[in-house]
Amino acid sequence: MNIKEIEELIKFVSKSGVAEVQIEDKDFKISIKTSSKAKEIIAVSPPVMSAPPVMAVTAQSQPAAESEKPATPDKKQADESKLITIKAPMVGTFYRTPSPDKPSFVNVGDEIKQGKVLCIIEAMKLFNEIESEVSGKIVKVLVDNATPVEYEQPLFLVEPN
Repeated sequence: MNIKEIEELIKFVSKSGVAEVQIEDKDFKISIKTSSKAKEIIAVSPPVMSAPPVMAVTAQSQPAAESEKPATPDKKQADESKLITIKAPMVGTFYRTPSPDKPSFVNVGDEIKQGKVLCIIEAMKLFNEIESEVSGKIVKVLVDNATPVEYEQPLFLVEPN
């Protein structure tokens, strides 16, 4: 079990409300205990020679000096402020189609209604249909098919009706 799978398991357990999970294999043993006060995570595994984990670094925007700020917001920013971002409700693998030989659930320009399936996110071998919470028109698909997504990662931009 790699670090990514362990992270996904921890997130899944914390969301599910389960108090304790234990998984044991020939190479490792993991126990995850949760409570309302604190979370205890114990992972035991033999040392494995591998590359060190890569830390994700996000650039923080710093406020621009007054002289650098534009006098009026450009049209693109004004248009994007009206768009609704549909975000990933979980960590997993994003799929635009129900299976490789089927068409995409939605494409740019498609009209959607609340409750329409937009994509599938696979997490822990479970395929979760992600439904729209708004009605409108798909303006942009922000994630490529069969790529990993993080919790709250933007997936679609929708122009509401």
